[in-house]
Formats: sequence, C-alpha cells, structure tokens
Amino acid sequence: MSAATQAAPQRRTAAPRRSGGWRIVAAKEFADHILSARFYVLVLILGAAALIPLYFAAEGIRSVAPVASEVPAVFLYLFRVSPPDFGILRVDLWVSITAPLLGVAFAFDSINGERHEGTLPRLLSQPIHRDDVINGKFAAGLGVITLVLLAVVLVITGFGLLRLGVVPGESELVRVALWFLVTVLYVALWLAIGLLLSVVVRGAATSALIGVGLWLFVAVPYFGPALFGLVGGVVTGDPATQQLLQRLLPSTLYFEVSSVLLDPRVATTASSLSLSQQIQNVARIPNAGLSVDQSLLLIWPHIVTLFGATVGCFALAYTRFMRQEVRA
Repeated sequence: MSAATQAAPQRRTAAPRRSGGWRIVAAKEFADHILSARFYVLVLILGAAALIPLYFAAEGIRSVAPVASEVPAVFLYLFRVSPPDFGILRVDLWVSITAPLLGVAFAFDSINGERHEGTLPRLLSQPIHRDDVINGKFAAGLGVITLVLLAVVLVITGFGLLRLGVVPGESELVRVALWFLVTVLYVALWLAIGLLLSVVVRGAATSALIGVGLWLFVAVPYFGPALFGLVGGVVTGDPATQQLLQRLLPSTLYFEVSSVLLDPRVATTASSLSLSQQIQNVARIPNAGLSVDQSLLLIWPHIVTLFGATVGCFALAYTRFMRQEVRA
C-alpha cells in the first residue's frame, strides 16, 4: 500500500457550508432585538417623538378647518403641520431626528460586542460563511427598524381616520408609502454607519459615543446643517454654495425629500415656504400641486445619493470585517 493511500484515511473532509446562513443569523438577531429592553425603550422614544407632534398637527388642522377643507392632500398635513411657535414639532422632522438613533442603537455593538463576549470565534466556527454574520446582523437590524417605522406610520394613519375623519386619497397613500421607504433607506444608512463603527472600533462604549456624536452633528438641524451653512456664508457669501455645503449632509437630503413627498405644492428643493404660507397659498390656489411622478423626478438625485452612501458604508464595514483576524 502506497504512502498516499495510507494517509488518505487521516484526511478530514471539511464540513459543508450552509447556503442561506445569513437568514439563520438574521432570525436569531431579530428575535434578540425584539426581546431586548433596548427595543422597547427605542420604540417609546420614537413613538413619543411621533405622537407629540401628531397632537399639535391635529390641533392645527382643526384650528384651520374652513381652510383645510379646500386644501388638497390634507391627510399629508398630519405629517408636516406644526404649531406656529414650535416649528420643530413636526412628525417628519421629529422622525428625521430620532429615527437615526435606531440605526446607531441596533448596530454599534453588533460585532465588537460579540468580540468582547468571546462569542465571535464560536459563531464563525459554525458551518456558515463568514460574510453571513455581517449580512445577517444588518438584515436583522433593518427588519426591526422597518417594523417600528411601519407601526408609527399606521398609528398616524389610524389617528387621522378616527380622530379627524380624514380619509387619504390614492395619491396621498402613495406619497406616504414612498416617504416610508425613503425613511427606511435613511435609517439603513445610519445602521450601516453603526455597523462600520462596530467593526472598526474595538470597544462598544467608544463606538456608541462616536455614533451619538455623529448623530448630533449630522441629524440634529441645529448642529451640522447650521455649521455648514455658516461656513458657506462666511467663506463665499453665496446662498447657492451654502445650500451645496448643507447637502453634503444626509439629513439635509432626507429633509428635502420629505418636504417634496409630503407636500405636493413644493416644486423645488432649493427653498420652501413656511407652513403657514403654504396653507395660505394652497387656499388661494386649491388645485395647485405636483403629481407623484413629478415629485419623484425632483428628488431622485437625493434618493440615489442616500442609497449610494448606504451601500458605501456597508461595503466598508463588510470589507473590513472580512479582512479582520478573529482569534479564539
């Protein structure tokens, strides 16, 4: 018997790798997210952030009922009407500020938390591909966020139907559905950012602090957008350059997309009137407004940019994770 034949029985066959392993990881992570205290705390935060502006929006619509009865797409005002002295109390603005916290919260410790607990080597030793881990974690976080945002939209819709008796039309439902999808995309960007921080930064607490700092600088309108606008105004003094610098921030892109989708009368993303001016102008021209197709033509560059940024951040996290050394 030859030496090769004698050595053959000693060779071990590698365990077959499971196809669709990312679904297994995603299902486990999704269940852990749903049962975690973090999920319920963030649901309460986002729910309060939506319901408080919704109350003021309902009162605002009631106070201008004679005018609102002639305004097209009055259902959409539930998402964008605010009190005269508190412009920040708008559903779309509050969601744009608080929803990114969901992305950061569900991803900042997804990889470094496993590494810190010593479970990452054990997870990678399972018969799944290495990329199934990061793909599954991203899919689970996005699934939970989508579920929470869908619940918020359904609550707002039900509130409008039951309390105000506002029945949305077909175009209004399409606009709300598109706004919901864009919101999921915007939060997916923050989920990818949190995942990237979790891969690059070893400590979960450090990645959380960096994520919250980025959120304060980018998502909160009184920090990043104001600073970029100030820099543009000081350097050039040109309003066009100021707006260009502000559009480097994803929060600015998302807010402009929300303004166009939730207000058929907005025909430009360069500037918009105040809400009181919008109601007065629409009352004078009750049939004014863009169709859904026209609004999409106006904002498709913003959507493509948000999508590209999301793919880019996830690609960076994916590449870095695949090249990292994991020791038992």
